[in-house]
Amino acid sequence: MFSPSVDNLVAQLTRLPGVGTRTAQRLAFHLLRATKDEANALSAAIAEVKERVRFCRECGNLTEEEVCSICLDARRDHALVCVVEQPADLISIERTAEYRGLYHVLGGALSPLDGVEPEHLRIDELVRRVSANGIEEVVLATNPNMTGEATAAYLADRLRGKARVTRLASGLPVGGDLEYADEVTLGRALSGRREM
Repeated sequence: MFSPSVDNLVAQLTRLPGVGTRTAQRLAFHLLRATKDEANALSAAIAEVKERVRFCRECGNLTEEEVCSICLDARRDHALVCVVEQPADLISIERTAEYRGLYHVLGGALSPLDGVEPEHLRIDELVRRVSANGIEEVVLATNPNMTGEATAAYLADRLRGKARVTRLASGLPVGGDLEYADEVTLGRALSGRREM
């Protein structure tokens, strides 16, 4: 229906997460309507990020330097490490302004069915980091789904005796109604209750 180059652009855009065929077509048509300078600016930004951005040598966060600004920040608690699956998870925790320790980005979660085994993640680097850097507490902030829970259990086992291992609390969302909460969420909220 479209020219081969537009078909190719749509096909490439559908490879992005959350972008289906219709959204890819809308984006393609937007780019076709944009000026050549706007389209080239997008192209240059993609090329630049692929050229300059890398993973932090310490934690695995995205950075343009060898070590990210969070790892270099002397005001942070260097005895506390929060383990997340992806850099986007780190950003979500940072937005809370409640956490002042360091991070460790695994690069995913264990999923044997998808071929993701411990050696595919930055687990050995975490264990070495905990052993070598005097880390006292590791906060497991993997996603509360099957793969995230499996990853948290595996990490807790690997880190046993090396540092205190804690898990993010889970339960009822703020503004939620008990009437609509599922049994697992309510159960976790009850088991994770705290003194007021």
